[in-house]
Amino acid sequence: MLTIDKLSKTYDNGVQALREISLDIPCGLFGLLGPNGAGKSSLMRTLATLQRADAGSVHLGPIDVLNQPRELRRVLGYLPQEFGLYPRSDALTLLDHFAALKGIDAPQERAREVESLLRLTNLWEVRKQKLGTYSGGMKQRFGIAQAMLAKPQLIIVDEPTNGLDPEERRRFLNLLARIGEDTVVILSTHLVADVRELCGAMAVIDRGEVLIQGAPAPLIAQMAGQVWEKPVDDAELAALQTAGNLLSTHLSAGRTVARVQAETAPDGRFQPAEANLEDVYFAALRRHSRPTRSH
Repeated sequence: MLTIDKLSKTYDNGVQALREISLDIPCGLFGLLGPNGAGKSSLMRTLATLQRADAGSVHLGPIDVLNQPRELRRVLGYLPQEFGLYPRSDALTLLDHFAALKGIDAPQERAREVESLLRLTNLWEVRKQKLGTYSGGMKQRFGIAQAMLAKPQLIIVDEPTNGLDPEERRRFLNLLARIGEDTVVILSTHLVADVRELCGAMAVIDRGEVLIQGAPAPLIAQMAGQVWEKPVDDAELAALQTAGNLLSTHLSAGRTVARVQAETAPDGRFQPAEANLEDVYFAALRRHSRPTRSH
C-alpha cells in the first residue's frame, strides 16, 4: 500500500502543482487520470524522489518516501514520460548495465533476469539491435523492462502510451496487465481508455487536486440513468454549454452528438445513454469548472 497524505508542492514561479493530495493506492494497477497540466507528472516526480514536496507525507509500507529517498529508490521502478537511451547501445548490453546499477551483482543471476525481462517485453529477438533503430513502442517496452528490474515494490509509468500507434499501444497495455498483483503500479495518463482497460482502482486529479477516487465500476454506477445524448447543431451546442450540464461531444456519421448529465431528459429528443468511465471523468472535470472537452 502506498499512502499519500496532504502532499503539496509549489514551484519557484508560484505555480501550485499539488494541493494537499491524499490517496491510498493498493497493490495492482492504479490509474491516475487527468488532463495535461493537472499535476500528474509533478506527483509522479515527487513519488519518485526526483523533487521534494513542500508539505505532506508519503509511505510505502514502512518506508517514509520523503525522508528515506535512498530506501525508496531500492524498490522503485520508474518509466518517465520522456527518457533517454544510448542509441548506439543494444538492449541486452544496456539492460545488463542497468541491472548492475540496481544491485544485481552475480553475473548469472543478472543474465537470467535480463533475459526474462527481454522475453517478457518481446524484445529478445532484437536484443542485439541498436536502440537507436527501435520504434517508439519498442523503446517504451524497453523502458518498462528496466523499470521492472530487481522486482520493485513500486512501479510508476507516466503517460506511457503517448504517441504509440494502436498496435503498439495494445502490446504495451497487455504487458502492463501482466505485472504482478503484489506490486503497486501507478499508471499516469490523460487517456480514459488506458484506465478503463487496465485499472481496478483510480483517481481523477485536476489543477493539483484529487477530484474523485475509487473503483471504476461503482463510479460509473453512480451515474446510471443520468446520461443523455442527441445530435445537435452549433446553436444547440452553445446553449448546452451555457446550461452547464454538457459532459462531452463526439462525431457520429458526420454529426455532432452531445452527451449531458441530468436527472431527466432535457428535452424529448434526448435519448438515454449508458454511462461510462469517460462520463465519470468529464463530470468530475465539469464540477471543477473546466471547459467541456470534445473527443
